[in-house]
Amino acid sequence: MGKLIVTEFVTLDGVAQAPGGPDEDRDGDFTHGGWQAPLVDHESARVVFEQARSMDALLLGRRTYEIFANYWPAAPEEIPFTGLLNGVPKYVVSRTFAGPLAWKGSTLVAEDLVDGVTSIKERHDEVHVIGSLNLVQSLLRFGLVDRFNLWLFPLVLGSGKQLFADGTVPTSLRLTESTTYPNGTLHIAYETDGAPTYGDLSTEEEALQRLVGDD
Repeated sequence: MGKLIVTEFVTLDGVAQAPGGPDEDRDGDFTHGGWQAPLVDHESARVVFEQARSMDALLLGRRTYEIFANYWPAAPEEIPFTGLLNGVPKYVVSRTFAGPLAWKGSTLVAEDLVDGVTSIKERHDEVHVIGSLNLVQSLLRFGLVDRFNLWLFPLVLGSGKQLFADGTVPTSLRLTESTTYPNGTLHIAYETDGAPTYGDLSTEEEALQRLVGDD
């Protein structure tokens, strides 16, 4: 069984909507499109691409698929992502998609989400998800996400679509990597680790000792 890896660019207040450009996604009258662009640096961009190179399939929600399909097929070849994204198999999850899938190598996943995504994971070693915020919520709900690659940028926007929106299923995460870049961007990687566990700091002696030490 392959792994499903979610990559997201996120502000400190959790907004992941339209990082790439002003008109990428104006849903909800979002006026901050393109917020990531001034904060991109060569080193972090190189790492993003190196991480993406291991994908052998790309899974997208309808909205993100339409954005990508409108740009990448004719994108400049000197952009490293052009050859990568145009070359891998692409799967778009949608029950409402109208029209043909014009982006070469694309397949519509219209059946049950769990069955469809599980089948994709069985055929590929690394299935990557980029953007696709509504899809990510569904993937989390059914326990289909194995890893998060989160790029946390040093700004707050106060509005916009959240990565972990209302209705997100409680999930425990295990940190596997953390790197800070000179511009203040933080890359953090987590693997999903089942349901959270709970305690009571007001009554558990060991927990209290951790908080106050030996004083």
